Amino acid sequence: MFESAELGHKLGKQEYEAEVPKLREALLDAQYDLLEKKNASVVIVVGGVDGAGKGELANRLSEWMDPRHLHVHAFDRPTTEEAERPTFYRFWRELPPKGRVSVFLGSWYTAPILDRVTGTSKGADLDRAMAQANHFEEMLANEGVLLLKFWLHLSKKAQKKRLETLESDPRTRWRVTPTDWDRYEKYDKFRKVSERALRETSTAHAPWFVVEATDEHYRELTIGKTVLDAMRKRIDTEVPASQHPAPPLLAPLDQKDVIDAIDLTKKLEKAEYEELLEAQQGRLNLLFRKSAMKKRSVVAVFEGVDAAGKGGAIRRITGALDARSYKVIPIAAPTDEEKARPYLWRFWRHLPGKNRIAIFDRSWYGRVLVERVEGFCAPHDWARAYGEINDFEEDLAEHGTIVVKFWLQVSDAEQLRRFEERQATGYKRFKIGAEDWRNREKWHAYEHAASEMVERTSTEYAPWKLVAAEDKRFARIEVLRGLADRIEASL
Repeated sequence: MFESAELGHKLGKQEYEAEVPKLREALLDAQYDLLEKKNASVVIVVGGVDGAGKGELANRLSEWMDPRHLHVHAFDRPTTEEAERPTFYRFWRELPPKGRVSVFLGSWYTAPILDRVTGTSKGADLDRAMAQANHFEEMLANEGVLLLKFWLHLSKKAQKKRLETLESDPRTRWRVTPTDWDRYEKYDKFRKVSERALRETSTAHAPWFVVEATDEHYRELTIGKTVLDAMRKRIDTEVPASQHPAPPLLAPLDQKDVIDAIDLTKKLEKAEYEELLEAQQGRLNLLFRKSAMKKRSVVAVFEGVDAAGKGGAIRRITGALDARSYKVIPIAAPTDEEKARPYLWRFWRHLPGKNRIAIFDRSWYGRVLVERVEGFCAPHDWARAYGEINDFEEDLAEHGTIVVKFWLQVSDAEQLRRFEERQATGYKRFKIGAEDWRNREKWHAYEHAASEMVERTSTEYAPWKLVAAEDKRFARIEVLRGLADRIEASL
């Protein structure tokens, strides 16, 4: 894979200086056209051999383009905040909005390659990490991100010469560390592992560009022109939507689905409810005090039909916990900032740290519920979301996050009664609006979407718990018990 990057590619200074002014002007034009059109964001991933000039390249791109709309992110060791969350958290947070460009020095490839070279992981671990990278990049591409991946390559001889040159100059000596020389000694292993990683992740939607980096003029002009060409094509071409049809579920002959099967007759008397409430809240509180919880986090997702009592159930959870240990995230229509990025971005940035719980009042399932039913996204977008959501929740679970998902259900008649009660009660009027009444007209469409959602996203690492909420007391105890059971089983 690296043979063509060891041919001694060079570019004369005169040719370089003749080309740069035209390239700079064209890059600026493309950058401002992108900013105006906002049909994509651009992420430039720069990886490669130590000493190949990754930092110099980032500086050059910042010089050639408007740095106000181009941000460079250098990823070193994860911070404490980042280490407490799944691997991709730090990369999701830095995704640029549509119209902007970001350069990533270091990426989701760095740690898996380094771990394999140093022997702290196995080949299967590298393969799994590369599969995760492919899923991540495919989603970014489907969400309108132009992903450009450059690998700056040096032969072993060229890397040694580069390090010696930097080290011999007092002005650049600081750039060479003992780690650089240690990695040079492992050059052959790095090359083998890197080739494997690049081979598995060079895809149609995110191919790798391997660039010989021995000559800085050749390196910079090659990459600059590649970036320009890709940006220009994206700006000037309407990219056809990718099609990811979801195979239809087997339609039951009796028209009964998982939501229909919920027994809504279950209820609790007040005295029993109060006794169970005290017991389950105490149980939940004690679970959060366990030493094992210091290494875990919890994500609790609440979905359900309107007026099913999600807010009341959430308050019974928070009432059992130290206020410092939880955060409730209410999800409404996305803001302009959120619309400018892939739809999962606004959820990744709210993930909790260790010994914390994030409670989502509505969630990423809006993509396959309200956005599907109301036509806010195209069928191929909500169809592919099932797999993307499963990947997201699997990332959480593998990191040690306990994922708990609740669907609260009431009958059509009970929802109508609660709507009318809210409208007639002064302090409850904020809970009811025109949109709620409109959604009632699509009751069966929402029920069908919810049933399909449960079928496609109830997994062993993030199962759905379906809660009969016709009786609020019963629902609240079921939620508390379900959350405590899931945490207890995971510790």
